[in-house]
Parts: sequence; C-alpha cells; structure tokens
Amino acid sequence: MSKSKTERRLPATEVQAKLRTLRTSARKLNLVAQSIRGLKVQRALNELEFSHKRIAKDVRKALYSAISNAENNHNLDIDSLVVAEAFVGKNLIMKRFSARARGRSSRIEKPFSEITIVVRELGEAA
Repeated sequence: MSKSKTERRLPATEVQAKLRTLRTSARKLNLVAQSIRGLKVQRALNELEFSHKRIAKDVRKALYSAISNAENNHNLDIDSLVVAEAFVGKNLIMKRFSARARGRSSRIEKPFSEITIVVRELGEAA
C-alpha cells in the first residue's frame, strides 16, 4: 500500500525550482533575485548572463531548471514564461575561527542561502 498523491501547491500555470546551499549571504543573493523578478524568461537569462555578480551564474542555472521543469513536466510554452517570484532564504552557517594577536581568536561566519524561482505562463489575454 502506497501513500496517496499530494496535491500540487502551485496552480497549473506555475512551476518552481529551488536551489539550496548557495555559498553566499542572503543579502547578496537577494540583489540578484531582485534584478530578475517580473521579467520575461529570456530577458532574465540575459540579465543574469551579463551580471557582474559571482552568484548570478548559479541563479541562471536555477532559472534554466525552472524553465526545463515547465517545458518537460508541465507542457508549458517557454516563450510565454515570466519570472513570477524569486525569493531568498537563509540556510546553514559554517563557523570558523581565525587566530588573532595575544593568543586570542575571532569567529568567521560563512553563510549559505537558498533561492526559489517560480515561473508563470502568461495567457493569451495578457
């Protein structure tokens, strides 16, 4: 006996992709996420391609994943996709110590974060 299938949380015209354990702070990642919110998918990919931020490369991979999910799993038209949401969350923090003067040490925190990208297919009316 197997479990019953859970209902989809998103509507039929929306698809998401989540990327966890990105080695950057949520504050820096949110700057990149802000730059693609509300854009058409092709425009968002171009924005990420020519961004000077290091983490934009990984966000671009996540956006490609969301586009692929929309095309292969849900049969949505990729030409009419828009980045509906791109939100960032905190993840774990690696704690390291650095040697300081007079036998002391100081703490170095290396944060990780995660990003969720939701793409939506626009209807013919829009």
